Amino acid sequence: MLSSTFPYPPIEGKAQMRTYSFIKYLNQRHDLTFVTQISDKVQEEDIASLKQQLDKCVIFADVNQEASSPGFLQKAKNLGVFFQQGTPPRFLSHYSGELQQYLDQSVESGDFDLLICEGNNNEIYIRPQWKEQLPTVIHIHRSVSGVYQHQVETQSTESGLRNQINLPLLRRYEKQYCGKFSAIITANKTEQNILKKLNLETPIKVVPNGLDLMVFPKRTSNSGGQRIVFVGAMDKPGNIDAARFFSLEVFPKIRQRYPETILELVGIRPVPQVLELGEYPGINVTGQVPSIIEYLHWATVCVIPIRKSMGTKIRTLQTLATGTPLVASDYGLEGLLVDGTGVPLSAMRANEVDEYLYAIGRLFEQPKLREKLSVNGRALIEKEYTWERMGELYEKILLDIHNNSE
Repeated sequence: MLSSTFPYPPIEGKAQMRTYSFIKYLNQRHDLTFVTQISDKVQEEDIASLKQQLDKCVIFADVNQEASSPGFLQKAKNLGVFFQQGTPPRFLSHYSGELQQYLDQSVESGDFDLLICEGNNNEIYIRPQWKEQLPTVIHIHRSVSGVYQHQVETQSTESGLRNQINLPLLRRYEKQYCGKFSAIITANKTEQNILKKLNLETPIKVVPNGLDLMVFPKRTSNSGGQRIVFVGAMDKPGNIDAARFFSLEVFPKIRQRYPETILELVGIRPVPQVLELGEYPGINVTGQVPSIIEYLHWATVCVIPIRKSMGTKIRTLQTLATGTPLVASDYGLEGLLVDGTGVPLSAMRANEVDEYLYAIGRLFEQPKLREKLSVNGRALIEKEYTWERMGELYEKILLDIHNNSE
């Protein structure tokens, strides 16, 4: 398994958490060689800890040829390179000749039965002819063309024109690199559908995100009160938008009806647009906290009012696992069966202001509804979304690919 993201400790987001969970699972059952790169920010104790957990861990230094922010002329040059070569310059800037040499020699020597590329920014090391020698699998955490497409559609960045120019190039690039692999794994059906639109010949499988239930215990009771929590990294555009939408448009109307309501905005690196929300009555911006579990257990209701994001959210799984009654948008509940005909109600769905008022009001006033969501939410995670379950799915896909290649 090749990963340019150093996966330990798994606290920096979904990609790192997925990578760590899968290498941990596979290492217990197979002869796994894990190849990765490290930057200067990686701590020596984290390297030592990962090596203790894995039988074979091969580490190379990260190569960053764009350490400083490029100016206008450099950006124009990079775009020209993108047009000519087809690979985004930000991926090429981290290319390691030493790592490439190691892989070339290992594949030539027949050291591996299967090669997994963990993340699309590692694809630059995979040679097209290798899939004739051994099965090659790419695990795409986020489609690069899908990210840009979403940003263009939602106008979620200030680089709208540049994104529109880059989008056709990224689609061409994604189709080209996917063709080097025997199979593709994605984290959700949204990513799968984006890749299918590229008319790939490579099969695409889905392995959703999971959760460690030992880390996220179910709360012991669903007490009353009027306490709301929103958890997320408060420097990400989607979370900034969600925090401001809920705080400025929804929360004042909730306070009119329930004057004692408290809203906690919990998450690392709050930007000024989020910090200023703490000046409003009833709103507290915490910044980084020792444990988000304490806040989830404390809350009467957790909200995930995301309006600009893609894929199944780890924080949604965390909330359901703790048994905290959840009100979330379609984006916040993406990929999860939490309501509908024949489905146990595990969360309340809301997208508009009035829908949030209705759902939160019901949960404030109805203890039985809170308990219903709490029990069903935890049961859904226990049955479908543990990392053990996801590891089994991941392993089965890899074994099927290997067996079908023989």
